Amino acid sequence: MQALVGGIRMHWREAGHGPRTVVFIHGFPFDGSLWDDQLDRMPRRWRLLAPDLRGFGRSQMGPVEGPLTMERFADDLALWLDHLGIERTTLCGLSMGGYVAFAFWRRHRHRVGALVLCATRAGADSGEAREGRKAMAELVRKKGAGAVAETMIPKLLAPGTPQARPEVVERLRRMIEAQPAESIARAAEGMALREDSTELLPTIDVPVLVIAGTEDGVAPLEEAERIRDGIPDARLVQISGAGHLPNMEQPGAFDTALTHFLEAIE
Repeated sequence: MQALVGGIRMHWREAGHGPRTVVFIHGFPFDGSLWDDQLDRMPRRWRLLAPDLRGFGRSQMGPVEGPLTMERFADDLALWLDHLGIERTTLCGLSMGGYVAFAFWRRHRHRVGALVLCATRAGADSGEAREGRKAMAELVRKKGAGAVAETMIPKLLAPGTPQARPEVVERLRRMIEAQPAESIARAAEGMALREDSTELLPTIDVPVLVIAGTEDGVAPLEEAERIRDGIPDARLVQISGAGHLPNMEQPGAFDTALTHFLEAIE
């Protein structure tokens, strides 16, 4: 589905129906199809929505300059929810999608009914991490999205995933290679600029589920534990055999954890 929202064409995938909505926010450098397993398999009594963030998938970049910040993504989502007539929703963000969820809470918290934070961290980038983002932006501008796929995919997955689920590797490769190089570069620059959300954690007073892969080398389990410990009554579920993309590597376990959480807060 697509619509003009805030001056850009915004695209999203949708499944299910009902008064409760769940908005799935994809990570970097992907699009809403990252969540296809969830939209295909999860109960249809919830309205499940997976947008392509600005510049990714089939959503337009629009006439913007400079980095794609987490705040811009969050404000885009708020306008999109206005378009859909959704006042309050559950946000489920993975990796960069978690950063966007934190920015959304900071700017539009009255619209958040619950949060699911997957394979993400609350802290800002270190100096070394910022340099890594800069190098990523330079790489994609020089060599294109294919070079990013070659660099990133081995780091994203648990060691056993490529052999056990080669189709996941191919899906990721296709997804990354489909993204515009400039969108990848600007989002990398935007992540480097994001605020530290650690002090935000105690202010989060809605139900929160934290999901982490036990073999995540990008956002290690310790990061998930810090989020869990910082948010009152947050729950943490560890997904065995998953790296940075538990929703794709172990979709059954991921969907079960998310479904149980949504049922518990109905």
